[in-house]
Amino acid sequence: MRERRPWRQRLPGPVRRLVRPHLVGLRPRLAPLDGRWGYGRGTPIDRWYIEDFLGIHRADIRGVGLEVKEDLYLRRFGTALTRVDIVDVDPTNEQATVVADLAVGDGLEDGAYDCFVLTQTLQYIADVDAAVRVVHRVLAPGGVVLATVPCITRVTVELPALVDYWRFTEASCRRLFEPVFGAESVSVATYGNLAAAAAFLAGYAVEELSQRERDVSDARYPLVVCVRATRA
Repeated sequence: MRERRPWRQRLPGPVRRLVRPHLVGLRPRLAPLDGRWGYGRGTPIDRWYIEDFLGIHRADIRGVGLEVKEDLYLRRFGTALTRVDIVDVDPTNEQATVVADLAVGDGLEDGAYDCFVLTQTLQYIADVDAAVRVVHRVLAPGGVVLATVPCITRVTVELPALVDYWRFTEASCRRLFEPVFGAESVSVATYGNLAAAAAFLAGYAVEELSQRERDVSDARYPLVVCVRATRA
């Protein structure tokens, strides 16, 4: 009888080099090592990719800026901010300067913002097409939205008022943004690979990945999809 090789040796070479036994484990897990996206162990892997994207485009984070829920990334990556607004649908958020539903846009002024940092939000909005139209409307001419959305992540179930509707791909992001902003004004990037995705779902932090496991991009297994769109 032919000897059966260990599962890792049966993987294709490029995948085998990415999947390390100490990281993913030899058996599937029923529960993650950390249930808060890896915050309990360090920096969540998806956040490392998001922050890399924002760092690349920090020159866009200028003038009058808008962010959802808090101004963490505007303050961290902004280069020449003159004013910061925080939008939230939750009226109890004391940090919010604008209370509005992004799918409706009531309370958000037309053409008011030079930059909109919109991270990991669209998956919680049922009418994402309407939300993207609102994003376009509130940007000033030449204004930029830097949006990130999940492709692979666990479902948020902890907060009853926060409904987790969607996961996205590069193609779906182009379908959302290009009809509104124009194809020539939209660029889309994906981050992640098989090892990073498996580690993220298992609750590992980015500090526990090797540089290769972190930096290799594989279009088949993106963890995060990032969109830069400019209002003409």
